[in-house]
Formats: sequence, structure tokens, C-alpha cells
Amino acid sequence: MKYTYFGHASFLVEVQKKKILFDPFISYNELAKHIDINNIAADYIFVSHGHVDHIADCVAIAKRTGAKVVTNWEIHDWLQKQGIENTHPMNIGGKWTFDFGTVKCVIAQHSSSLPDGSYGGNPMGFIFTTANGNFYYSGDTSLTLDMQLIPTWVDLDFAILPIGSNFTMDVDDAINASVFVQTNKIIGVHYNTFGFIKIDTEDAINRFNNAGKTLLLPAIGETISL
Repeated sequence: MKYTYFGHASFLVEVQKKKILFDPFISYNELAKHIDINNIAADYIFVSHGHVDHIADCVAIAKRTGAKVVTNWEIHDWLQKQGIENTHPMNIGGKWTFDFGTVKCVIAQHSSSLPDGSYGGNPMGFIFTTANGNFYYSGDTSLTLDMQLIPTWVDLDFAILPIGSNFTMDVDDAINASVFVQTNKIIGVHYNTFGFIKIDTEDAINRFNNAGKTLLLPAIGETISL
């Protein structure tokens, strides 16, 4: 399984020969200005919630690639009005089997509105179960006890968690989240993009190490194997 980081909370996972893009906010991110979204291939786009820093490039990439966009009902409905017909609506607690594996939607404690100010539905996280490995993307969320349910459904190989604080979990809460979901390999997202979420990355890595865990922070544009 390969993971490519595009900055903020946008990344692409290659699994079962499918390219799965998450929360595309790239062309509007000054830190990712060297990434050309026209060069990003995608078979699927998963959108955790409607905030602009997670959906800004979704319409453009979906129109160019024809990728299937998987998200909640309200965002699905909004995307249909933007001319994106290849969508798959889901909601919290739901599960669906795609051609790369199975996805279950879980709670993310956050808020959600769309770029035009309309209601964005409930934020979600996603659990992926595939032949190449299993992972959890929490989306933007606080630490929640619901995360303790995840190991009852799947054994995770890694988790993708926000660590920037202010809007989401901070480093300490992300460490606790990794305990709840029972994985020792974490990829950090949602940090350093704006002044509100700047962190000391070396300190974050050390704190995860001290907890017996590995925090991976790939550079924007970097691809790692998992």
C-alpha cells in the first residue's frame, strides 16, 4: 500500500490498484503550491466533511478524472448540483463493499458546512478493510470514546489522525486515540497549514516515540510505502 501526502489533510492511498484521494485541498494551500492537481489521478475521492479546507478541489478533480466521490448525503446532494454525478452517499454506521475493499463510516466530532454556507451534514471518519491492509482515517475530530469500538470491527495496520489542535485533536489526544484504536503506526495530518495549527513536529515525533508509537510526517508530495 502506498500513501502520498498532498498537504493539510489531503492524501492519496493506492490499494488494490485503485487510487483513493481524500479531502482534496491542494491548489488553495500555499504549502502545496508545487503540486499540480491536474496531474493527480483518482479512482475514488473520499470527503470527510464539507469545510473548504477538505473539499476545495473536489469538484475540479472529480470532473477531470471521473472519480467516484464517497461522502455523506448532504455533500453528495451538493456535489450533484455542481454537476458531479458519480457519487456514493453514506452515513455514520453504514458499510459498503467497493472493488478495493470495504469501508465503514464512523463518528467524527466536529462541524460541517459547505463552501457556499449550506449545511454539510455530519462529519465522518472512514475505516478501510482491504486485502492490502486496514486503516482508519478519522477526519477532523476531537478525541472520542467511540474510537474504542474500532478494534471490535477491524485490526488496523495504521491510522491517519489530525494532530494540529485548535480545530481538532492535538498530539496528546492523537496518542490517546491511537491507544483507543489499537495501532502503533500513525500518520499525522491537519497541522502547520495555518497559524492556528502550527506545531513543533520534532516534539510531536518524540512524544509518540515516548509512548511506544511511530508518528509518520511525510513531506508534501512525498510517497511512502506502508
